[in-house]
Amino acid sequence: MRPLLLSALFAALLCSPVFAEETKTVRVGIIGLDTSHAPAFTRLFNEPNDDPELSGFRVVAAYPYGSRDIESSFSRIPKYTETVKELGVEITDSIDELLDKVDVVLLETNDGKPHLEQALKVFAAGKPVFIDKPVAAQFADVLAIYQAAEDAGVPMFSSSSLRYNSTAQAARRGDFGAVMGCDTHSPCSLESSHIDFYWYGIHGCEMLFTCMGVGCETVTCTSSADQDIAVGTWSDGRVGTFRGMRTGKLGYGGYAFCEKKAHPLGPHEGYKPLILEIAKFFRSGKPPIDAAETIELYAFMTAAQESKRNGGKPVAIADVIEKAKTESVKLLNR
Repeated sequence: MRPLLLSALFAALLCSPVFAEETKTVRVGIIGLDTSHAPAFTRLFNEPNDDPELSGFRVVAAYPYGSRDIESSFSRIPKYTETVKELGVEITDSIDELLDKVDVVLLETNDGKPHLEQALKVFAAGKPVFIDKPVAAQFADVLAIYQAAEDAGVPMFSSSSLRYNSTAQAARRGDFGAVMGCDTHSPCSLESSHIDFYWYGIHGCEMLFTCMGVGCETVTCTSSADQDIAVGTWSDGRVGTFRGMRTGKLGYGGYAFCEKKAHPLGPHEGYKPLILEIAKFFRSGKPPIDAAETIELYAFMTAAQESKRNGGKPVAIADVIEKAKTESVKLLNR
């Protein structure tokens, strides 16, 4: 994957009054009201606050769908639709209608299956977009989305809010010396239509990559009904692990093993740290995470599933990426 490039279109947008004038409101649109993130993010942007980094943004429109076949997602749509309406958000009948009313997009659909189709419409409209987790339900779709964004020259990024946990960011900055290894854990409920870790385990996996960075070469995964344990080996010999739990007292955390100390990670600190990064991204047009890192994160999760299917045998990240490339090209050419 080549680094994402700003198109001439978006460069022009950055110079337009929407972005250039501090007093001009940046109109935010939401696609997907089947996740609690949608009303939570809307409140952070629309309700009065004293944070100057969030001033100048307002969620003005939302398209509700969203999953149509995952009950735990689509059953939320009526309630969240009413909630965002109470926060002053107009509900649209289509993504195309929404795109005519907004400057930037939060793609919040909880179900990753329609993300490629939804994202392609956003890219065609030239609107910068944050795609909430998961990027997609399958790895070929993830590659296709990033390639389509690059081809269109439209800035995008995706992240779990756990990436911006202050403890994970401290480890990433090197506050305690170089990270020599890392263990993370999080809840890991499953959805059969998605790669296992994409649905909820991504939170712990995102913390792992925040601390370790890129360079994972192989992954093994051991699984039981109650938990999964994925072990990644990095090119420099470091080892990172993720434990996904489905029973017991669940939480988000772990340890980054640094030169100066074993640094604790977690707990979850809410959505505001992520929203602040999204606001910076919408202002600058510069994704805060390199596309290659997020792609490797999803390759790690995909490799873990393949290892699980094969009795815990090691799976190479490079093989997972190469295998999905052909399918991603087909998805974009159909």
